[in-house]
Formats: sequence, C-alpha cells, structure tokens
Amino acid sequence: MRVSAKADYALRACVELAVAEGEGHVKGERLAQAQEVPLKFLENILGDLRQGGLVRSQRGTDGGYWLAKPADEVSLADVIRAVEGPLANVRGRGAEELVYAGTAGPLREVWVAVRASLRSVLERVTLADVANGSLPGFVGELTASDDAWLRR
Repeated sequence: MRVSAKADYALRACVELAVAEGEGHVKGERLAQAQEVPLKFLENILGDLRQGGLVRSQRGTDGGYWLAKPADEVSLADVIRAVEGPLANVRGRGAEELVYAGTAGPLREVWVAVRASLRSVLERVTLADVANGSLPGFVGELTASDDAWLRR
C-alpha cells in the first residue's frame, strides 16, 4: 500500500484535532505548524474532511477547525476514505469488480484479501487511539516481528 502525502497529512491533522478535543477551535496555521505541513495543501485537505463529515469549521478571528465526531468514533480508515476514496482499488476499480482471464483469475481474491487486511487494521484504530498513544494490542502484535520493520 502506498500512503499519499494527502492521506498522511489528513491523518496527522486529525490526530492534532483529537488531542485538542474539548479545547475549542484549532487554527489551520497551528495544525500546519504542529505537523510541518504546507498550509495551503492542508486547507484543501481540511475541506475534503469537512465534506466527508469528519471536520467542522468556522471562519473569522474566532474560527478554526474541530472534529465533527468524538475521536474514539473516527477510524483511520474513515479519514483516508474522506480524502482518497476507497482504501484499496486496482486501476481505480474495486477488487470485487475485476475479472481476470485464464491463469490470472485468482488475483481477484488476492486483491480482496489485501483490502480486507487493510480494513482489519485501519477500521479498528481510531484517532483517539493514536492521540492517546494507546494503540490496540493487535497493532503491537503485528509490529513485534523484526520482519514487520523490513522495507521490501
């Protein structure tokens, strides 16, 4: 899986908003500075998150951004979908739509399994988990192996 800058920045901004939950609005400039993200790019991302129903905003001197739902109700998958669309697709299509000829036929099931694997992590980890530094135990189990940390 390749995580785009857009998805990465969206997640980081949402975690900042989760940390600030209950403190009121957070200025876009503060989010951008905290995560070292270009402000203009972040503002576009926040617009996507707003359209996706995950973030609310208010303009003006007292304005800013805040989460539209409690952080423990927003999964990392929700954020990625709001800015990128489906978690996994092949050439812009859902794996369930694919039809391969001949011996490549089983690839469809592989792509469905990849999507299910991504969902099994990203749908179960919330913004609150990341903001609180208390990731679910299964994340630790998956990352405990030295092999998990190898780039290949």
